[in-house]
Amino acid sequence: MGFLSKITRLRKNRRFEYNPRFYDDKGKGNPYRIEPKFDQFRSTLQNQRGLKNKISNALEDSRREGDRNVKIRFVIILAILILIFLYIIDFDLSIFFSR
Repeated sequence: MGFLSKITRLRKNRRFEYNPRFYDDKGKGNPYRIEPKFDQFRSTLQNQRGLKNKISNALEDSRREGDRNVKIRFVIILAILILIFLYIIDFDLSIFFSR
């Protein structure tokens, strides 16, 4: 089990910290700090070890509401792709209608 967990274990996300040698901070913060724009919204930067943490993070993500326009656009694109797939495999829709 020990060997298998070494292969399947996800690596911890690391943050880059650079401290210049001769930089005087004076309370302004580090100008060289690399922090992407959406790091505050990402749930993958925290430690997610254990089944309980993974389940709780998944529940938090499901409770978070997204943009309504994106959801509608996603459903429309998905419906179009399904119809194209059904057309390609020559699926007969007449089985759903009675004559």
